[in-house]
Amino acid sequence: MDNTPTRIFPFLRYDDAPAAFEWLATAFGFEKQMIVPGPKGTIAHAQLRYGGGVVMIGTAQDDEMQLKKPADVGGTTQGIYVHVDDVAAHLERAKAAGAEIVTPMEETPYGSREYVARDPEGHLWSFGSYAPEV
Repeated sequence: MDNTPTRIFPFLRYDDAPAAFEWLATAFGFEKQMIVPGPKGTIAHAQLRYGGGVVMIGTAQDDEMQLKKPADVGGTTQGIYVHVDDVAAHLERAKAAGAEIVTPMEETPYGSREYVARDPEGHLWSFGSYAPEV
């Protein structure tokens, strides 16, 4: 078995990063790993873990990276896929927290059971049983 550590860490920006940090933990089951406060109640950097993966978030700002939020562009330009063990239970947790379910749970032609949700600021999250070989 290859013990290469995870090397890809998606990062997102939110208008209300403190609320997103809490919501992602509640709705999607992310473990709150680290938070670095920014000025005036913002988040400079935060990390949420799910299994061996980490998602980093921060408060949206105008800077050299020019990251746009879904509301800025009138839609989404990417999504994040997360492998989960029990897709049905995960879906129910997300629904209970008020996640917008974009694509209901379905069986895919490539053997996955999955669904797609939108978080309160419009980022797309897919959750399913498919686990690509690394």
